[in-house]
Amino acid sequence: MKKIRVAKACGILLLFLFLVSCQPPAGETGKEEESFGAAPVKVFKVRRQKISEKLLFTGVIEAWKKINVTPDIGGKIAKIHVEEGERVEKGQLLAEMDTRAIRLQLEQAEAALAVAEASYHDAQKNMERMKRLEKEDAVSDQQYEKIKLAFDLADAQLKQAKAALNLARYNLDVSLMKAPFSGVIASRNAEVGDVINPMMGGFSPTSGVLTLMDFSRVKIEIDVSHRDIVRIQKGQAARLRVTVFPDKFFQGKVSIVNITADPTTKKFRVEVMVDNPNLVLRPNTFGEVSLEVSTHENALVIPQKAVLENKYAFRIKDNNRVERVDLTLGLQNSDQIEVVSGLKEGDLVVVEGNFGLEDGTEIEIKEVIE
Repeated sequence: MKKIRVAKACGILLLFLFLVSCQPPAGETGKEEESFGAAPVKVFKVRRQKISEKLLFTGVIEAWKKINVTPDIGGKIAKIHVEEGERVEKGQLLAEMDTRAIRLQLEQAEAALAVAEASYHDAQKNMERMKRLEKEDAVSDQQYEKIKLAFDLADAQLKQAKAALNLARYNLDVSLMKAPFSGVIASRNAEVGDVINPMMGGFSPTSGVLTLMDFSRVKIEIDVSHRDIVRIQKGQAARLRVTVFPDKFFQGKVSIVNITADPTTKKFRVEVMVDNPNLVLRPNTFGEVSLEVSTHENALVIPQKAVLENKYAFRIKDNNRVERVDLTLGLQNSDQIEVVSGLKEGDLVVVEGNFGLEDGTEIEIKEVIE
């Protein structure tokens, strides 16, 4: 019995010592409670600067010139002189059609022209002789009309022969496919031996034998709402950004502003032209176009993330507590927003850690962003 009481006493003593050891040193309890109550935040020092409101659009980058190279005549492709991706100059020979039949037609037309010229000269001499006889009243009207008819027929046949020769020469000329402008062969859509049917518009109704494009300049078509179209004008400055170069902006201008909306989307088509001398912007890729539509100099500016519900922010008071301030806002862009009223230059507003704050919440400033 005595041993049991001793064991109990030892257990109580050990429990007491354990509890005492768990107590924090004097004065630390209040500090922990104080630290737990302060919300850590990052703040921004309100400043004045230029701010521009921008409209952002996404569009597909296209070459400013693109053509499907196709001959005007049908037949078999004899030669293709270029490959996909090759740089070509204006007037350079790209491909040729088989011209054996065309050359035979040309020889035939030249021979027919020689015959027609001989017949014409003979008819012309007869006509001149008949005119002299008519003046002397030595020929009947019937004879005169017969010679004149022969002359008119010879004249028509000569013109027909000349037209046939010109057509043969034209067919020979267009059998050579030349680059209408300098650019890059975007695709090769046919091979030697393929037959082109002119009734189908070339090798393919959409592709042609070759596709040539010039993307030393590129264009981007964007769709603009009725509300924003009134803020965009031809010649307005524009900037293009692509994901491959996220930190680089390519300068351009608005080249076309449609005056009528698309009947389906009810939006207006706008075209932006951008110089691309180094050919780093590639066709058929996406790009983001930004258009500055309004600018304010010396505006009071804070980051977008400082504004909650698009109407208020939390400002730091002298006692490291926050107060909610209602704001009147002005121009906005993707990063910043203009404050028309509610703040003054030099105020500190919360930009990180502001969710969950209330008027009077105690805070601990971790960083001041200027």
